[in-house]
Amino acid sequence: MEDYLIGIGKRIKEIRRKGGKTINEIAIGADVTGGLISRIENGRTIPSLPVLLKIIATLEVEVIEFFNGMPKVNGSNYILSRKEEYSTIEKEDEAVGFSYTYIFGKQLSTLGFETVLLKVAPGSERGKVTTDAYEFKYMLSGECSYIIGEEEVLLKEGDSIFFDGRIPHVPINKSSVASTMLVTYFFI
Repeated sequence: MEDYLIGIGKRIKEIRRKGGKTINEIAIGADVTGGLISRIENGRTIPSLPVLLKIIATLEVEVIEFFNGMPKVNGSNYILSRKEEYSTIEKEDEAVGFSYTYIFGKQLSTLGFETVLLKVAPGSERGKVTTDAYEFKYMLSGECSYIIGEEEVLLKEGDSIFFDGRIPHVPINKSSVASTMLVTYFFI
């Protein structure tokens, strides 16, 4: 099952939407919060096995069917992601000016990781968030201040930062142009 951990959230969202169910309906059925379902769907956290099984039951699919629809590693010495396979990640409703594009995510041995392109618009707004992952950010263009805990670090094009995502954090774009960064989450 290790090969599937990172894609679980995407699969839950896919089945939920196909079945016309809301995040809240899944949360009630699985006896968890809507916020947890949202974090799972968006790759911010991975559910425990009991919670995952409750979610699958609430989605009204068989466990086998749930996992059969997940992408599999092809047994090669590499994993390839094509541009046309990229998808936009919907984040919290209260996040304004943030655009996430899902690029890559796999579980290799015991290391799960996911890579996204994050665009932060000038004047973007969102509260601090936490992620069950270590985060590596590389600034492709523009600049962004990153608040991690109580510290603020200014990142400019070409800069990178690595930190424990369990510490509340948020990027803030104080400039007049959008910033773009490559983000890799290393799940723990």
